[in-house]
Amino acid sequence: MKVVVIGGTGHIGTYLIPRLVAQGHEVIVLSRGSRSPYQPHAAWNRVKLTTVDRTEAEERGEFADVVAAEDPEVVIDLMCFSQQSAKLLVDRLAGRLEHYLACGTIWVHGPSEVTPTVEEQPKNPFGDYGINKAHMEAYLLSVARRSGFPATVIHPGHIVGPGWPPLNPEGHFEPKVWSDIQAGRPVRIPNLGLETVHHVHADDVAQLFMLALNNWSAAVGESFHAVSPQALTLRGFAQAAYGWFGQEPNMEFVPWEELKQSVSEQNARYIWDHIAHSPCCSIAKAQRNLSYVPRYTSLQAVYESVKHLPA
Repeated sequence: MKVVVIGGTGHIGTYLIPRLVAQGHEVIVLSRGSRSPYQPHAAWNRVKLTTVDRTEAEERGEFADVVAAEDPEVVIDLMCFSQQSAKLLVDRLAGRLEHYLACGTIWVHGPSEVTPTVEEQPKNPFGDYGINKAHMEAYLLSVARRSGFPATVIHPGHIVGPGWPPLNPEGHFEPKVWSDIQAGRPVRIPNLGLETVHHVHADDVAQLFMLALNNWSAAVGESFHAVSPQALTLRGFAQAAYGWFGQEPNMEFVPWEELKQSVSEQNARYIWDHIAHSPCCSIAKAQRNLSYVPRYTSLQAVYESVKHLPA
């Protein structure tokens, strides 16, 4: 099939594009052209790359036409952040598209209440990112039910993989935390370290997109979590990370109100986002409907990322 991937040179696209090419699809990638895939692969030699800034093209009312001009059978939208962006494509492509797969986020659920969280639980998102993604999902599933638009939404957790710093046990992304752990120096864990994070390897997200693409009848009109089999507490995450380097755990547990005064404003936002959401999501639906079997546990996925960080 002819597949347009919007935003295909990022975390997920690095692994998704080679999977699509290997399966024989004709692949067109639309991106801003600001970066190359995180990992090289010969499959990219068989991909058409088109440079387009989505935000600017949407402001001009041209982006949906750019997508439609490629005459795709499938659109995989890794860069849709609002209901309005989704609606522009739905209005333009309805009746001429076999499948539209959009990337959401487990942030649509807001704070965890009943765990593991299933896709159908009532959503209470907070923050612009989670709220906008929740509106996008609700809209797409609604038009799938009402008018038969062939939409599927995949909700990744904290995406990790070689090429970028993974979410660390302190709840942010500073690479220095990993050198501290490797050297046995202390890390500062929020509260008692019982809040949870739920990682996923980018290749497992790509796997789930492919499973949804290849199981149309089970995927259309549905959303699925793309996460590892189990979430981690920050405490357990840190303990395991020290063990990777033969170090004894060296954790300082700091109340959030005190901790936020001692870190940068950006890191405080990251930490709060993660401890306030404290996600722990179920993959039972994806396992049951799409035969999703993640290759990586959370710890395996993070360890692979850490191994590839610059020394």
